[in-house]
Amino acid sequence: MRFIHVQKWILKPLVFLLCLLPVSLLALGAYNDTLSANPIYDITDATGTWTLRFLMITLGVTPLRGVTGWHWVTRFRRMVGLFAFFYSALHFTTYIYLDQFFDLESIIEDVGKRPFITIGFAAFTLMIPLAATSTNWMIRVIGGKRWQLLHRLVYISAICGVIHYLWLVKADTSRPLTYGGILAVLLGYRVWEFVRKYRRDKAKWKRKN
Repeated sequence: MRFIHVQKWILKPLVFLLCLLPVSLLALGAYNDTLSANPIYDITDATGTWTLRFLMITLGVTPLRGVTGWHWVTRFRRMVGLFAFFYSALHFTTYIYLDQFFDLESIIEDVGKRPFITIGFAAFTLMIPLAATSTNWMIRVIGGKRWQLLHRLVYISAICGVIHYLWLVKADTSRPLTYGGILAVLLGYRVWEFVRKYRRDKAKWKRKN
């Protein structure tokens, strides 16, 4: 009971504040005029990078729980996932507002002609239904199994996000490839768990029959 109170009143607020730290530092830099000569690039890069980082953290909760047995870490997964959407929304808003000035024709042309923007837009779009159905009420409305199936879209969104970053950079691809490697490990763990469960269930079925 005491640990539950620690989670609710200490760990959750702490995680929330830590998740807000990147955007707070970015806003402080913009306010103090300490960003680079190209602040739009700084904001775009920071929000996009933190979107990927929060996606990796979200996807890392299940393997962490499986390896360590720390079931309590799942209590933070939804919050971190929502912050991934928050930073992706900031990333998208920076593009359509600060970069394109809400020029719809130019945005549509960009999405159609520049592959990294196309797949980035797809990654963001896939995150919208995940954020919209993140409440306990929506889980009850949709149903647990269908909710879990819907939220597997996060895998596709993360893959699209990594490809978006990889296609964006022109020279040094080490950072997007690093995120790609991390994502491969996180998704590989899930495949391994699925295969192991399938074999275990198959063995049980054979013993019963």
